[in-house]
Amino acid sequence: MGLEEMISAVKRHPDFARVGMILCHQGVVRGHSRSGVPVRGVTVTVDRGRLEETVKRVKALPGIVEVMAHVREGYLAVGEDVMYVVVAGDYRENCFAALREAVETIKAHVTSKEEHPR
Repeated sequence: MGLEEMISAVKRHPDFARVGMILCHQGVVRGHSRSGVPVRGVTVTVDRGRLEETVKRVKALPGIVEVMAHVREGYLAVGEDVMYVVVAGDYRENCFAALREAVETIKAHVTSKEEHPR
């Protein structure tokens, strides 16, 4: 599922009239590690149960109407999309906090990656 499909789904939400903002995150494979080592790609694994729990928890935050997340698994080359997160809510302060919480939790506790050096 891509970002456009996710946004369309959010707009069909029965409580969409409460939404004043939709925020999106699109994570891509970078060409280097945090330490600066060039990479050709990464292998990503996802704990789907934890992903569902994270989405459910973030969706319960104040002002949030909908949260959707999709993470691709397996080998991904530099430039390929890894993760999409969409948050819809009432006000920007609620949406920004929820998006950050979702992305940080997914990166720290839901996914793992193995970098493949060039």
